[in-house]
Amino acid sequence: MDCLAFIAEQKIAQAIEKGELKSSGWNNKPLNLDDDHMVPDDLKMAYKLLKNAGYLPPEIEQRKEITRLEELIARTEDEHERLQQMRKLSVLLMKVDATRTTPANISHDDEYYRKIVEKTSIRSVKKDK
Repeated sequence: MDCLAFIAEQKIAQAIEKGELKSSGWNNKPLNLDDDHMVPDDLKMAYKLLKNAGYLPPEIEQRKEITRLEELIARTEDEHERLQQMRKLSVLLMKVDATRTTPANISHDDEYYRKIVEKTSIRSVKKDK
């Protein structure tokens, strides 16, 4: 056994005997693990450092902005505001698609995208009547 490992084991055993390792704050609760299985192994430490410092990778910031815009479009009643947000979303999706090898969002599923556009345009026709 390594010298440092032996010393560490002794210190842990002493702390257990003294009751210093007992904490009810985390007992019987799931650990809060970051879901980083999609992050390449060589970038995990760098992303963790950035996250702890309050910074996010550009891909994550773009994804948050896309989600925010989609929610805003769904909530907005004003057709002009909705159209403006849809244009912003379209530009953001084009930027994301330019950096990816696979499509990023629903705009590439033409049938689904067509139905969404029809639904938003039907709302504007109904409001005009």
